[in-house]
Amino acid sequence: MWWDPDTIDRAVTRQFVCSHLLPDEIERLDRPLGFGDGLTDGTYWEWIDEKARRIFLILVDLGVPDQIFGVIDDSWDDEDLPVAKDQVDRLALTAERDEKMERRFYQRQFYYLLRPLQKGEHKVYQDNEVVPLDVVEKKTLAAGQTHNHPVDKVVLPGHPDMVFCRRRVPLACGFGQGYMSQEDFLYEVNNIRNVQNDHLVSYWASYVHQGYGYVLFTPATDSSLKSFLTTTPAWMKNLDKRKQRELVMNWIHCLVDTLCFLHNRGLSHGNIRPSTVLFSGENIFFSDFTIFNPEALTGGEKNSFDKEAYDYAAPEQWFRPTSGPPSPIHRRATLSMLSTSPDNYSFAISRSLTDYGPNSPMAMMHAPTPHLNPQAADVFSLGCVILELLSFLLKKQGRPFATYRAAKHKTPGRGGAVPDSSFHKNLGQVESWMTQLAKDASKKDDQVFRGVSPMLHVVERILSLHPSERPAAHDVQARLYNILTDACGISEPHCVHQYGGWDFGIGSLKLDSPTLVRNNSNDTMSIATKRSSGSGSSLDYKRMSGAQSWN
Repeated sequence: MWWDPDTIDRAVTRQFVCSHLLPDEIERLDRPLGFGDGLTDGTYWEWIDEKARRIFLILVDLGVPDQIFGVIDDSWDDEDLPVAKDQVDRLALTAERDEKMERRFYQRQFYYLLRPLQKGEHKVYQDNEVVPLDVVEKKTLAAGQTHNHPVDKVVLPGHPDMVFCRRRVPLACGFGQGYMSQEDFLYEVNNIRNVQNDHLVSYWASYVHQGYGYVLFTPATDSSLKSFLTTTPAWMKNLDKRKQRELVMNWIHCLVDTLCFLHNRGLSHGNIRPSTVLFSGENIFFSDFTIFNPEALTGGEKNSFDKEAYDYAAPEQWFRPTSGPPSPIHRRATLSMLSTSPDNYSFAISRSLTDYGPNSPMAMMHAPTPHLNPQAADVFSLGCVILELLSFLLKKQGRPFATYRAAKHKTPGRGGAVPDSSFHKNLGQVESWMTQLAKDASKKDDQVFRGVSPMLHVVERILSLHPSERPAAHDVQARLYNILTDACGISEPHCVHQYGGWDFGIGSLKLDSPTLVRNNSNDTMSIATKRSSGSGSSLDYKRMSGAQSWN
């Protein structure tokens, strides 16, 4: 039990007090106080009830509840707590001084002086204070690492139905990598505390205690899309088939809506892939993208090749565009002009294989990409995730899709060819996969499947090789809403928001808005792969006040 103020008020009743006293002591409760020379008509019970509930609980905890009378005679009350370590002897808890008892009083008093964490608050606790929370799940680090894992799950008093993900950061100045000053910690907390969304792992509260900074995020998720695509959880299998299909379509809409939320605040996620798309029961979430992200706190190998990050990244995040003579950029049609026919699964693609240099992923890992538009990169990565979810809908997800992507594109490496299963290097395979998905969906009777082909045409534009040819998140959101309501027959999709304007509040990034490319051919699935006009300057986008340009 956590002794927060409400619990103390409920617990310390006259019946409770009497249950810990002898009969003659109970009788003494109603006698006038033994100090004050008759200037007060208060009783011992009234003093306990009004001024000394915490002190009485501490004495009960120590096994000396009868000492409450002597403590009151010396005019002690709850306002005197916490009693300094060198002043506890003045309480005269025992007939003869007992230093062990005094140490116990000093330590136990903090369990009755709790300052519970509240949503949105940042607290600084003194070293001797007790932080009212319980750890319900601890993680372990790899063998050979002796320190505790910086991420665990906790529960708070007053929030019995919530589990929080707690992240820990050591606070110190001048200790090098992995440490943060308290000022920097508070700065980072202030940058994230107002980024709140129902489908984003979000800040709930934070505190400093005993040399560490802690941040509580909610929800504490159960699994990721990466594991979901490998092993379908039992709760999903137990759902009605129609419910499963509608749920997947709603997940897609929720993720797009959340990306709109971030982009309209001038933010970008920067790390969208199956392992950062998380689940808590039936609810789907993006992981947070903060400095307190578990991946950052656990300190993985910084120079190792992250294959998943590579596979789902936008091409411009890994390869520099090669230089070349300027060429015009053709504007692609707006998403509202795309075909809505569920039987439209004829795909054709034309691309230049020299758009990006032949550099290997490992060689290009840390190469700077000039003028990177992180929001356009987010859109590309989300398109890959959407395609994974549509593949799941048609029972074609996971390893078969990755194997199919890599079938015709291998990168030479030591010891033989290493399959490159990335989306951006295998757009031809991705398109033929989309063709098969559309054909499979056309054979299904459930109306939900009528939205698959139109949604694939949206993904087609999302996966455009050049960032300027991808639609903005809010255009994708609007199009998917129409598909869910008109084609799929889902009358009330989840997460229907109208994010208005740009919000440059906390942690804002001055990002640019990508444009679409007009193409009157609506009946083919073709991922834009044309060269931009020029090399460096072609990637300099202009701010459009959050509006999409259709010129």
